[in-house]
Order: sequence, then C-alpha cells, then structure tokens
Amino acid sequence: MKIVVDFDLCEANGMCEAVAPDVFEIDDDDNLNIIAEPTPELRDSIEQAVHSCPKAALSLED
Repeated sequence: MKIVVDFDLCEANGMCEAVAPDVFEIDDDDNLNIIAEPTPELRDSIEQAVHSCPKAALSLED
C-alpha cells in the first residue's frame, strides 16, 4: 500500500490531518508530510482521508 500525493493539487488545508493525524501532518510552512508508513491497521483512516480531500490530491495504491 502506498499513499500518493499530487502536490500540484494539494492546498494543505488539513482535512487529511484532521481525519488521520497519525499519518498526515501539515508543517509550519504549510507543506503536507506523511509521517507514518501506511499499514493495514491504518487503512480505514487513510481511505477516509483520501475521500475527504477537497482537491482530490490524495490517492492510495495497493
């Protein structure tokens, strides 16, 4: 499983961080960082974050 971020679309609005704070983090410079490896235990929250992104900048590959 791999998280893919289209940084051209990402606005760093923090929806992904709000849904999955153990996986995503917006730093002080408004950059999105993936702070955890996507594990099967985190899959549900990662999928929710992908679906909550208003710019569709996130995707999940198996």
